[in-house]
Amino acid sequence: MIRTFIEFLSSWFIPFIVLFVIAFGLVKKVPVYETFIDGAKDGLKVSVNIVPYLVAIIVAVAMLRASGAIELAQIAFGKCLRAFNIPVDVLPVMIVRSLSGSAVLGIFSDIASQFGPDSFVTKLTAIMVGSSETTFYVLAVYFGSVGIKKFRHALLTGILADIIGIVAAVVVANCLFL
Repeated sequence: MIRTFIEFLSSWFIPFIVLFVIAFGLVKKVPVYETFIDGAKDGLKVSVNIVPYLVAIIVAVAMLRASGAIELAQIAFGKCLRAFNIPVDVLPVMIVRSLSGSAVLGIFSDIASQFGPDSFVTKLTAIMVGSSETTFYVLAVYFGSVGIKKFRHALLTGILADIIGIVAAVVVANCLFL
């Protein structure tokens, strides 16, 4: 009963919001269609402005994967990671998460299919994916779209938050799943 109601509600929620916004605009005598078109034009301008930043991130992630740098990092940091009960297979997520959400989801998908959904590695990776942010993507896209070029403190804060998210993910996974 409740599930049916929630499914019904979720299927009509977005159309309701769209109709509500249109009706509200009409009541307030706002030219809804013209305002929508103006917003679409602004969105297109923002999209054009952020394309170089997105290309830079995509190239950086592709270079990391193709160059073998991630595999070298796994070899270099393997003993240290195992000392903290962190599987070496999680290292690519730790490296790429700050750069690209879609790239880390691809890595997560590989880990989940390789180790299975109930493995410690998959669970730890899932927690890491959910507890960190794509710091460089956010800086490139959001700061780039409004023309901010000096984001030193935001970068340091984002990296620190990513590190704290990774540490918290390891602690939580070790407490819950070992």
